[in-house]
Amino acid sequence: MLGVGVHRPSGIHGWWAAPLAAIGVLVAVAPLVLSFVPSSAAVHKSRCTAYDTSVNPPVCTARVDEAIEYALVPADAEQVEPRLSINGATTYDTKGRIYFVTITEPKISLLDWLVTRDDAAARFLSHHDKYGDQTAQQLTQSGQQQMRSAKDNAVYVALKAAGYPVELKPGDVVVDFLLCLKANEAGTECEQFSPADKLLNPGDHLTAVDGTPLKTVDDLPPILKGISPGTSVEIEFTRNGTPMKGTIETIAAPNEQTQRTIIGFRPIDTTTVELPDGINVQINTDLIGGPSAGLAFTLTLIDQLTEGDLMGGKKVAVTGTIDLNGNVGAIGGLNSKASAVQQVGVKYFLVPAAQDQQGWPDTVAAARKVVGNDVQIIPVATLQEALDALVRIGGDPVKLATLPAT
Repeated sequence: MLGVGVHRPSGIHGWWAAPLAAIGVLVAVAPLVLSFVPSSAAVHKSRCTAYDTSVNPPVCTARVDEAIEYALVPADAEQVEPRLSINGATTYDTKGRIYFVTITEPKISLLDWLVTRDDAAARFLSHHDKYGDQTAQQLTQSGQQQMRSAKDNAVYVALKAAGYPVELKPGDVVVDFLLCLKANEAGTECEQFSPADKLLNPGDHLTAVDGTPLKTVDDLPPILKGISPGTSVEIEFTRNGTPMKGTIETIAAPNEQTQRTIIGFRPIDTTTVELPDGINVQINTDLIGGPSAGLAFTLTLIDQLTEGDLMGGKKVAVTGTIDLNGNVGAIGGLNSKASAVQQVGVKYFLVPAAQDQQGWPDTVAAARKVVGNDVQIIPVATLQEALDALVRIGGDPVKLATLPAT
């Protein structure tokens, strides 16, 4: 009887088996390995460190390569109302819901970078991008100060609009962030900051400009009014309690025809609010930092302090700073925040119109590309524009005692 034998493949036909198996193992193991390799080991970006301020806008003349260590990515969009507590004032039931939006900046691996490098909702950061010369603790403290200012501004504007007498107490001049003069084509990175970036860091307290003492933010414009853009001024400031000084070349305010002279940073609004006796307003933000929830807080307070349905029963996400005059200011990470709104299924998103006026990396157009038709992004420049926008999507007009002058 003849049998059919099973034979080992000859060398000429089976030479590829071992390499193929090895490749299979590598393919399976590579993602695991890359998840333990920090992105900083292989990925870098450039940052401008010197500027020619003889032209407007200033031109970058020197750059440094920095490792990418972090990513700015969507975190969450959550309701404001559960975080509010109002005592001593008449409040009304609300039907609609306002959401404030957060982002996060985790340390990333090389695998994280490979997976998200083409995601417009993510922005990649070097250590300097995230911290400047601050420690993690100092950055947290700065963010908490910004949040306190955002809440104070919201309480002042909302209660004033609802007819309550409120008073203001001015505070110090503190650097919030350095202005971005040029963003990349994708609108996701700042390629050139103002020359003040060479001297100042977020959290610095300015005490004098060209020998003139600064007590509040209101003292700064009169000092700069008589100074032409491109002029060097001496800045005295404190950093973590240590007195320091240096020279900065001023610039013209970006996208303004007035050629208004500025130093090149946005200050934190450190003004505090004094409420009438018997009235207490609390906004619980836990460890969340930053100023970008100011408009969301303001609208939620107005909704509770006035009759009517401000949102027409709808869910509306809101981002943007609010100043004491009711102006809505630009914020960071708009692309990531738009993505967060999309992920929770909210269809309307009020954002600062100032995103397109201040040279910010995240523009309204860029955010719209991130979410497509899933979210209607509505830019607003003032509190009144925000209220008008809510009426257009079905909310009730609100009868307010007064609005801060814009």
